[in-house]
This record gives sequence, structure tokens and C-alpha cells, in this order.
Amino acid sequence: MDIFAFSSNIIKHKLMNKENFQAQFDKVKKLIDYEDFTLLSKRIIDFTLDTGNLKFYRQTIEYINWLEDNQTKIEEVKKRSSDLLDNLYKELIIKDSSLNKDSDLISINNLTKSYKKSAFTLGPISINIAAGQIIGLVGENGNGKTTLLRTLCKELCPSSGSVDYKFPYSDNYDLRSKLIYIPQRTPSWQGSLLSNLRFTASTYGITGEENILTVDLIIDRMGLRKYRNYKWKDLSSGYKMRFELARALLRRPQLLLIDEPLANLDILAQQIVLDDFRDIARSTFRPLGIVLSSQQLYEVEKTSDYVIFLKNGAPKNLGQNNNNCDEIVKFIIEFESEWDQDQLLKTFLPLGIESLQVNGGTYVACFPQDITLNHFLKIVLEQKVPLTYFRNISNSTRRFFLS
Repeated sequence: MDIFAFSSNIIKHKLMNKENFQAQFDKVKKLIDYEDFTLLSKRIIDFTLDTGNLKFYRQTIEYINWLEDNQTKIEEVKKRSSDLLDNLYKELIIKDSSLNKDSDLISINNLTKSYKKSAFTLGPISINIAAGQIIGLVGENGNGKTTLLRTLCKELCPSSGSVDYKFPYSDNYDLRSKLIYIPQRTPSWQGSLLSNLRFTASTYGITGEENILTVDLIIDRMGLRKYRNYKWKDLSSGYKMRFELARALLRRPQLLLIDEPLANLDILAQQIVLDDFRDIARSTFRPLGIVLSSQQLYEVEKTSDYVIFLKNGAPKNLGQNNNNCDEIVKFIIEFESEWDQDQLLKTFLPLGIESLQVNGGTYVACFPQDITLNHFLKIVLEQKVPLTYFRNISNSTRRFFLS
């Protein structure tokens, strides 16, 4: 590549980063009008950490402390929020991102992992993971999700193939510090949540006032403020996971690998955590890749850029390589109705229905690929089929769970 082309690429990436930040900022500014101050404070913290400037750390912590006691003063909250955001904007709009969003973090080529005393083999898997991307891993238990995560973070060595880490690192220790794996069952720890996070920050070179301010911001970002003095035994499973995420963010990772982060969370908490993942991963100035495994299929699909379904260790539905899935595409609809199976088969016969399965009280109907949702709903309306729920799962990994 010549110097002119290299310079042009740099300018292009800088312009894209500015556009990404402008879009993010405009979206956050609208939260003031919506009076969604909980989400607004989270995003203000994200921008504050992006600055890396202790002056803004102090301002934001002062703002968060003030907001806790003054949420009913709506107009004053709006004014202070707007002023702080404007100051953050002026600081960040001239800041260059050290890592471009969508830059490859890791390249996986024909990765396999097998064990001498087991017939199970993971892979082969070939995929690239970029900064800002969220990849979901789904599949029944025992199909290789945890094995893949542990291999990517170098806890396990692949049997064949390669894993190429594209981001800069100085040695193996530095590499491992940038690959964070959070298992489903995390080990216990001693002392308070606050002291553990401050200790973690200090081990990664965050000391003095920066340590205190950064930890306070991360605690507020993860909704842990009232739990800061709690011990491990006093936290629920959900808040233990939030603690692990807070500790991970202090390490400033490039790739975050999380095993079943939604387990033991109610549906509202699941959505909050997934929204946090999305915002954290897609930061303009600190983007990172996230790979998460979960049994919460639909929630993961809504959040992920693409989803890998593992069956007996083999991948299907890889977003970057559809050749991994050799199935014939069908129109598949999942629905619930009080009508019986025979009545429904007869009703949908004009659409050429090929199968109608019953899975836990839910029907799954398979039609030829030229059938669309409009065709399905037209029959439903004409025949007055009573539906209490329906979902098009033609492009969902849910279809791989069917017999």
C-alpha cells in the first residue's frame, strides 16, 4: 500500500469514528427529552470513561451524586445533564480512536478441539470477530459452547487449526489480560465488592485518584452503587455477574468471553444486561468484541450481530459463512393456538404445509421457501384462526432445536 492510500485510509477511519460518535451522542441527548435519567447516566459514564480525563471523571461523579438526591427536579436535571453532555462532546469530538470499530480482533481458522478419552470434537470452526461485534453461542448443553470460549481465551489449546489475535500485545501475559473469560460459576472472593474492584484496578496500573474515580464510575455504570460494601455471600447470582463484568471492564479488554451471563436473571434484568453489552461493545473510542453463550435464544438473537448454533460440536448458521449450513431454506413459523393439530393442518393445506410439530404446547409449522409471513397471516385472518402468539423463525437458530 502506498503512502497516499495509507493516509486516505486513516482519514476515512477518523471520519467514520466521528460519524459514529455523533450518532451516539445525538441518541443519548434525546434521552433528556424522554426523561430516562437512569439510562442517561449510564451513557454519560460511558462518554466520561472515553475521555480518559480525570477532570471529567470528577464532574460526572459529582453529577451522579447530585442526581441521586434531586431526580424530582426535572428541569434542573435536564439542564445539568445537557451541560455535562455538551462538555463531554467538546472533549470527545476532537479525540482519535485508538482502535477502529469493525477492525478484526481475532481470526479463527479451521479450529478443532478434541479429547483423547472422548468421542466429542469441537469444530472445525472458521470465523472472524471484530471490535464492536457481539456473537451469540447457542446450543444444547454438552455441545461445545464452553469449550469454544475456553479455547479462545487460551485456557485450552486447539487440537488443530489456528487462532490469530489481531490486536497489539507485548507478551503472553499481556495477551491473556486482554482476553477475559467469565465462567458461569465464578469463584468466591473475600472482602467487600468495592475493595475487590479497587484491588483489581491497581493490579492493572490504575492507582491513586484515578483508581478511586474509575472504580466509582464503573460501580455506578453497572448499577452496583448500593452494593459497594457487600461481600460475596451477600450478593445474588445476578449481581455477582455484574461484579464480574465491572472487574472485567477495569482490565480494559479487547475480547470479552462470557458463559451464560443471563442465567439466574429475570427477563427485565436480562434485557438491561444485554443493552449494557451492546453499548459497551460499540463504544466509538473503546470498542471490544463480545462472545456470549446462553440458553435465552431469542434475547441473544436480538442483541447479537450473528449467532453460532453448535450441534455435537459442529457449527451451523455462521453469520459470516452460510456454507456451514447446508439445509434447504424453508418458511418456518412458531405459534400457539387453541385449535388441534388436525384442524390446523387442514387449514394451512393451501399453503403446502410440509410439517406441523408440537413442542411444549407450541406449534412449529414448516412451509415451502416461497411462502411468506403475509401468506400465513392471510390464511389466519380468512379462516379466523385463534392465535395467542406467533413468530417467524425461518432465520432463527430456534429451527435447529427442532427434531
